[in-house]
Amino acid sequence: VEKTRSFLLEWQAWLCRYVPVGVMEVLPPCVNHRNPGFVARDELEGLMASDQASDWIKLSEMLLGPVPDGFSFRPKHRSSEKMSADQPAEG
Repeated sequence: VEKTRSFLLEWQAWLCRYVPVGVMEVLPPCVNHRNPGFVARDELEGLMASDQASDWIKLSEMLLGPVPDGFSFRPKHRSSEKMSADQPAEG
C-alpha cells in the first residue's frame, strides 16, 4: 500500500507541474505557463486540483487509508513544492 501511496503522491506532483497542451490558452507554450485558475465544484475536485502536498496526502488517505506514523512526503521537483524547505508535508 505504501508503494502505491508514494506513486500516487509523485503522480499528483507531476500533474501539478506539467500542463496539458489542450488546456493552454496560447500556443506555443512557454516553460513558465501554469493551469488557468478555476473554482472547484466540490471538496474532492478541489483536492484533486490542488497544488499543495498536504491536500495530496488527504486524497491518498481517502483512497488508501490513514498514513503510517512518521510518514512524510516531499515532492521531487522543488517548483511544485509550496512549503518551506524545513517543513515536510505530513499526514
